[in-house]
Amino acid sequence: MIEGPYFTLTVLGALGTGLMAGVFCAFSTFVMRGLGSLPPTKAVAAMNAINRAAPRPAFMIVFVGSAVLCAVLAVVTFVVWPEGATVELLVGSGLYLIGAFGVTVTANVPRNAALLKLEPGSEEANAYWRTYLREWTVWNHVRMVASAGATLSYVLALT
Repeated sequence: MIEGPYFTLTVLGALGTGLMAGVFCAFSTFVMRGLGSLPPTKAVAAMNAINRAAPRPAFMIVFVGSAVLCAVLAVVTFVVWPEGATVELLVGSGLYLIGAFGVTVTANVPRNAALLKLEPGSEEANAYWRTYLREWTVWNHVRMVASAGATLSYVLALT
């Protein structure tokens, strides 16, 4: 069983990835569905407002902090190589770093940036909205599952 500061890092990793799984789950299950029920003009304006509000300290501390914790846990796991928890720790770190953080950077953020460039109500924004909604939500499902999987892996490492 892992102990001391390593145990604390794993608990914090589980909490951070679990919180992010909850955020992604909320978006996948009702936020995007609610935005999808709005006329494109209002939906684009609302999503752009969300995208401007998201990169605030409270969210970024959990989102980026979880990535840092996962990276630290992966490095420490390679150095310490704990008995009985190595696979779970590496899987948890990989799931979050690639499936949540990596997908955010490569799939969701570029779509957000493209949407932010469009004027709500414009023909271009209205046409792009349905594609954005579908693609962004698919990638968000990936982030949700990866974050939940990371949380589960870290919890299993603690047992």
